[in-house]
Amino acid sequence: MIPVRLIHRILADYSLPAGGVHGVAHWARVLENGLRLAERTGARVEVVQLFAVFHDSRRVNEGWDEGHGRRGAEFAAKLRGEFFQLADDDFDLLYAACADHTEGRTEADVTIQTCWDADRLDLGRVGMRPEPLYLCTPAAKDPAMIRWADGRGSMGFVPEIVTSTWGLGSKFEVSLRSRTELTW
Repeated sequence: MIPVRLIHRILADYSLPAGGVHGVAHWARVLENGLRLAERTGARVEVVQLFAVFHDSRRVNEGWDEGHGRRGAEFAAKLRGEFFQLADDDFDLLYAACADHTEGRTEADVTIQTCWDADRLDLGRVGMRPEPLYLCTPAAKDPAMIRWADGRGSMGFVPEIVTSTWGLGSKFEVSLRSRTELTW
């Protein structure tokens, strides 16, 4: 599981509101999406977990933010060894998953695909429904998986891990914004 001190370290330099559409509730939903997918895809769970918290960790705005994935990957490289341990081959997967997660790609190692799908399944938070065409794995394209993940994202569901494990407060609010407020 993700060390609590890692979450707090990421948030110490996070530029956006922790309750924003790319903040901790999104990270936690991506984590839960990824864990559910990994059971079916065989993805490397530790990579999927770390992707969830690093992929949007260096955003500077809530709209189109070119290069934020690569900045997140570089931040993971900076914290590796002190805040988490990961074998070189797994770190390479994490780096690639973060760096390329906004490029719309679908072809990659199954662990990278699982990371991308976990994020794309949470598009409901910004009023968009996940499109199977842009998902990578059969597990993510499963209509039941899309309904489950999209329902949680659309409602702004805050997973329990945010309060119980990450210790970020019992009334953590996510401010949902309409697509018109975001510059994609």
